[in-house]
Amino acid sequence: MLTAVDYSFALIIAFFCCLVLTAVVIWLAKKLNILDQPKDPRKIHKKPTPLLGGLAIFISFNAIIAIYYFFSSDLIHKNILPKHLLGMLIGGLILMIGGILDDKYNLRPKLQLVFPIAAIASVIVSGIGIDWMTNPVSGGIWRLDEHVSTLFWFNGLPYKITIIADIFTMIWMMAMIYTTKLLDGLDGLVSGITIISGLFIFITALNKDIAQYDVALLSILLVGCFVGFLIFNFNPAKIFLGEGGSTYAGFMLGILSIISGSKVAVTLIVMGIPVLDVLWTVIRRLLEKKNPFTTSDKKHLHHRLLAAGFSVRRAVLFLYLITFIFGIAAILLQPLSYGNFLLIISVLVVFILLVVFLYKIKQEREKKALDLN
Repeated sequence: MLTAVDYSFALIIAFFCCLVLTAVVIWLAKKLNILDQPKDPRKIHKKPTPLLGGLAIFISFNAIIAIYYFFSSDLIHKNILPKHLLGMLIGGLILMIGGILDDKYNLRPKLQLVFPIAAIASVIVSGIGIDWMTNPVSGGIWRLDEHVSTLFWFNGLPYKITIIADIFTMIWMMAMIYTTKLLDGLDGLVSGITIISGLFIFITALNKDIAQYDVALLSILLVGCFVGFLIFNFNPAKIFLGEGGSTYAGFMLGILSIISGSKVAVTLIVMGIPVLDVLWTVIRRLLEKKNPFTTSDKKHLHHRLLAAGFSVRRAVLFLYLITFIFGIAAILLQPLSYGNFLLIISVLVVFILLVVFLYKIKQEREKKALDLN
């Protein structure tokens, strides 16, 4: 059993490791000229800003995992196996390669899609998957792992494919990856949301009924890395996550939500507003007969906050606050059989009210501007 001191030490080490590596990556991105140029009218920064931020997070996170793996027994328990860490490492590496290529050469959207799919496949093969789901109404269990086939054995461990469970895992992981990818529009937004979500997964893993100390350790390491990065990423940002970083955030949150006892519902509630924003964006663009993944616009929730008069910092802090409130609610109502269902409905209602409210404010601001002219 790990203590508060153990978790605090892990948090501090991850923080300083990523802090130093982020400074190095800023220099590297400038040296390689991998910069985000403020040519697109949707961009809010005024000068070229280094990308590749995800590389600092990926290296620091996996370097610390390697140290714990080889020099400690705290990370490998019943919830996390060596093959899981290998799948995470390979999947993350795939996302980093795709991210660096996209940051440098601006890959076509169809080609960008290859890397998340390959990354998720590596995780599924490693044995990470959604094996069951809780019925949000009755509280019963839906089994998804009844049809299993073994692909191969390696070092005495089976590597299996479970059709229904793997399909659900693929959908969930893609949803998380594209949520953080499309959310990455304001300085520090994805980094902060990832920190908050990671903290609530950490708290959930420490629940005495679950007691997943290894999952808690992995979560706090991820939180520490993103906190170290956020020092440079908060407005005005000195570095951006880039394609690799924005997808890696969702990738890791998706994995942690699965291995923490299939707490997908908790993560969905904490990430509820960003997830609904992405879902609405996809639906809206389809209704407009546009490709939801290749079309760009300024109609995301964070753009609507800016249009309503929020500064970048206030918009980001506002979204942090909403995420934190739903995280607290998810923890408090989790023991209730209908708690998750109630919260999912609440997230939906809050999102609709927020969109309508911001739209009304924008209309009033535009009307006042016309009256002044």
